Amino acid sequence: MRKIIPVIGLLLYLSAPSAWALRCGSLLVDIGDHKFEVLRKCGEPAFADSRIELRYVKLQGTGMEIGQYVPVMIDEWTYDFGSNRFVQLLRFENSRLVGIESLGYGR
Repeated sequence: MRKIIPVIGLLLYLSAPSAWALRCGSLLVDIGDHKFEVLRKCGEPAFADSRIELRYVKLQGTGMEIGQYVPVMIDEWTYDFGSNRFVQLLRFENSRLVGIESLGYGR
């Protein structure tokens, strides 16, 4: 019996979606997905916001600290799946999903 419990725990851990994934119905949204894929799987967000950030990027191989500022398009989508689930904030950079954050129970 002592040997079976760790095996069951390991199987449950391996079969669970990653902490960086979101379930929309029977479909799974994961880090790296394109905005189009998320929209297809989850539908329209309850709220969406966009902005552009300038990020400093070092140029490689120069031997000196040389870089430039590049624009990064940031989109944040909020999904409210109801009072039984947490509201989810999805953050995209240049149309790719880079973060999923739980905000609290929905309405």
